[in-house]
Amino acid sequence: MALNPSIFELCHRGPCGSCREAIFDEISCNCGRTVLQPPLPCGTQPPPCRFDCERSKACGHPQVPHNCHQDTEDCPRCPFLTVKPCMCGKNLLKNQQCWLTDVRCGEICGKKLKCGAHKCRKPCHKSGECEDAGRSCQQPCGKEKSCGHPCSDPCHSPYPCKEDKPCQHKIFITCDCQHIRQEAKCNATRDNEGNSTKSLKCDDECARLERNRRLALALNIDPETHKDDHIPYSSETLNMFLQNVPWAQTQEREFRVFASSPEEKRLRSKPMPPTQRAFLHSLAEDFGFDSESMDPEPHRHVALFKSPRFVTAPMKTLAECARIRHSQRAATANSAAVSEKKVKPSNVIGEPYNGFLLTNAKFGLTIEELRSAIRPALAATPSVQFDISFQPDESVVLKATPSAAVPSERDLEATLQSLKPGVSAAVKAQALGSIQLCRLDGSLNVLRRESDSASNGGWSQVAAKAAAPRMAIRQPVVQAKNAYTVLGAGKVQLGKKKEKKKEKLREESVVDDWEAAESAEEEREKVAGSVGSGDEMGGGRAGSVGSAAASGEEKEKNNGEAPVEAEEAA
Repeated sequence: MALNPSIFELCHRGPCGSCREAIFDEISCNCGRTVLQPPLPCGTQPPPCRFDCERSKACGHPQVPHNCHQDTEDCPRCPFLTVKPCMCGKNLLKNQQCWLTDVRCGEICGKKLKCGAHKCRKPCHKSGECEDAGRSCQQPCGKEKSCGHPCSDPCHSPYPCKEDKPCQHKIFITCDCQHIRQEAKCNATRDNEGNSTKSLKCDDECARLERNRRLALALNIDPETHKDDHIPYSSETLNMFLQNVPWAQTQEREFRVFASSPEEKRLRSKPMPPTQRAFLHSLAEDFGFDSESMDPEPHRHVALFKSPRFVTAPMKTLAECARIRHSQRAATANSAAVSEKKVKPSNVIGEPYNGFLLTNAKFGLTIEELRSAIRPALAATPSVQFDISFQPDESVVLKATPSAAVPSERDLEATLQSLKPGVSAAVKAQALGSIQLCRLDGSLNVLRRESDSASNGGWSQVAAKAAAPRMAIRQPVVQAKNAYTVLGAGKVQLGKKKEKKKEKLREESVVDDWEAAESAEEEREKVAGSVGSGDEMGGGRAGSVGSAAASGEEKEKNNGEAPVEAEEAA
């Protein structure tokens, strides 16, 4: 057996040299179609192969064309699209590349965690990788405490909530008539009810509203239909309010809490962009506050101060004023359209009502409380059900969902009109608010309400109007004129008319042969010149004749006027 000579090399730096021995075995590629014949140096690698790889895939798809290679090198990924189940196993996803192993559907897991009270909020993942894997549940508890608010402590299931710290949820404290509101923390614990049972004291404005309510009840007047249409806000404020209603209502609520607190003299807002600061400045002007922007960007905010011109917050909210302005514009547009079409208002029929609108809702009213209140009134008509929803302006809409027994919307309107007295009586009996018919769209927006509808017109309106006063006919004043003056003026006017007619005919006449016309004009000028010279020669005689004629006219005139002067002298 021959020994490798490198074994007997002396100690040296760096790696050892290659083996100097030769091998006498064939070295081929993986497919065996490319072979290196011996003898070959020791350590020779398999040769590269120009033929295609013929390995089969586990997925069963055809192999992507590529050259033969060794096992240490992987084949290209399979590019074919297939249907694969997602990692959570809920869905099958189409058009997924075959080589993918972890396919996610994006849905929330929703499996119950180990605590038994919460569900996994992570998106699609493998089994056993929920958010409580290797640790306890970190979600807020969420259980209802004795005060009615959810517990915000980390999950402590299955143990009960401690309730040793005051509840930090915000509530509204109101007066007995619910006109005055003030925002405060709940501060309830297991042994203390906190601010949930506290109430504010009614002021003079509350007494005035209660007096008006009793007077309207005694006179059988619906206060909702007799509200004035005055808008205490500027157009800029309402326009900016409609651009972001939820955020603007939050700011308005803070303004009203600040206005109702006599101890508070200054209010600072959070840093916000210029458009939002502009809304606060405009709203502060409507409330009677002084406002000022402070600090540079991005910490610029608005500071509010109560000025001497501040009296109280506007009675109407921005949502109510936006609805009033919308109704006014709609009424103006409708009147303009009716006037253009020349259609009598008595012949115009609007869209039928399809629901009820509850206004002046009781503070803290819930949907279940309202359903239980109106259930006896709806017992006689099981064919109509109602979807109840709260509006941003604190009103409640009840949209009717009829069954097949109600064929058309007009029949539904007739059914609602028959139900209105009972529903209104049930709501007023429990002091939940006032009910009226309304028209709702698919998004539960109020398009038309019963209080906005105008009168039908007719003979009642004609009789109500006072008769228009008769206008006196002005008689033309005729001044007496002398007979000679009238005749002279008539002759002058007649002469002017003839001159105008001649000029018009002269302008309208068109000469066909202008050269002949020019020569005829020259001939007329020569004849006129000769005649003019003869007139100059006989000018004295003509002048004498003219003077005699003038003296004759003067005599006639004096003879005609002499009797008049004699009569005046007598």
